[in-house]
Amino acid sequence: MISYIKGKILEKSERSILVLTEGGVGYEVCAQVLKCASLQVGENVNLYTYLRVGENALDLFGFETLEEKSFFELLLTVSGIGPKSAMHILELGSLEEISAAIGRGDVDYLTKVSGIGKKTAERVVVELKSKVIKSVKSTKLGDSEVLGEAIDGLVSLGYSREEAREAVRDLPVESKDTGKLVKEALRKLGK
Repeated sequence: MISYIKGKILEKSERSILVLTEGGVGYEVCAQVLKCASLQVGENVNLYTYLRVGENALDLFGFETLEEKSFFELLLTVSGIGPKSAMHILELGSLEEISAAIGRGDVDYLTKVSGIGKKTAERVVVELKSKVIKSVKSTKLGDSEVLGEAIDGLVSLGYSREEAREAVRDLPVESKDTGKLVKEALRKLGK
C-alpha cells in the first residue's frame, strides 16, 4: 500500500499531478482541482495517499492532510460513493462545511456534486450523520452552517463557488447571521 509520497512535480493537469520520487519512480496522483491549480511544475510536494486497486488499474489519490484522507475513506464507506465521487464531495468546501452539511441533513448541498443524485446524497446523510457529529464540535457545526449559507448566497448572486469560498474564508463568524456575512463578503469582493 502506498500511503505517502514525496517528490518533485513533473507534470500537472486539471485533476492529477505526476510526482517523481527521489528513487526515480514517477506516480500519477489524482488530487482536488483547487490543489492541482495551486501546485507548480518543478515544485516539491508531500502527499498522503490512498491506493485504489481496480480490475484494470491502480489509482492513487493524494491529500494534503491526514484529516482529508480519513474523511475521503469515510465517504468511501457509503454505498454508491466511489473514489471520484468522494473527491468531488471534498471539493465542495472545507471539511467543516461538508461535515456541517451532512450533520444538518443538507441533501441539496451534496447534490451539487456531479454524479450524486438525491438518493445517494440521502444515503450519505443517513450513513455518516452520527459519525461526523462525533468528530466535529457543535459550535463549529453552527459556524460552518452559516458560512455554507453565505457561500450559497454569493453563488446565487453570480459568483463562482471558489470566489465565494475565498471571500468568506477569513471572515469572523461569531454572532453573525448569513446576511451580515454576505454583506461583508460582497465588500471584500468589491475591492
